[in-house]
Amino acid sequence: MLEALNSIDVSILLWINSHFSPFLDQMMLFASAKFTWIPFYLFIIFFIAKKYGLKTILILLFVALTVTLTDQTSVHLFKNIFLRLRPCHQPGVMEKLRMIHGCGGQYGFVSSHAANSFGVVTFISLLFKKKWFTLMMILWGLTVIYSRVYLGVHYPFDVLGGSILGIFMGMVSYWLYFKVDKRWGHMSLFSTQKKTS
Repeated sequence: MLEALNSIDVSILLWINSHFSPFLDQMMLFASAKFTWIPFYLFIIFFIAKKYGLKTILILLFVALTVTLTDQTSVHLFKNIFLRLRPCHQPGVMEKLRMIHGCGGQYGFVSSHAANSFGVVTFISLLFKKKWFTLMMILWGLTVIYSRVYLGVHYPFDVLGGSILGIFMGMVSYWLYFKVDKRWGHMSLFSTQKKTS
């Protein structure tokens, strides 16, 4: 069973990695880079601030908590336990890959990029509860995880597992945020209500 799943994983990876173009190479490098999405993050923060005012501080703290949870669990509960080599480190696979730029750490299951991205996607989507906003966030998350497979640094199941982990942690963070907001959200620092005399 595991051999069959691994064979499927490798086949999908090689198919995606082999369907390339110079334009896609640059797009995927751009999508996977650390600082590429800063304007997008600022755009999200603007919308949060517009809707929630000073409560944005509390929300951003929970976004940071979400990323911390997904990042740490993806490494310490998965990568350091499963020890699954990235495809670009895996003998028999790496020779067939078309590498564009680097490989990353030794182990790849689960993808921290995927976990972090979909943790934020889930938390922010639950916060806004607007279809267009959720679709935009999902499209961003899918672009990030596709780039990781295209670049040959993760198997499809690495990013799938990371996405599932991210969704779970995003739900946990939102639940914690809901509890905190319900108890302390009325405080003047976080309240979106204007004071009345």
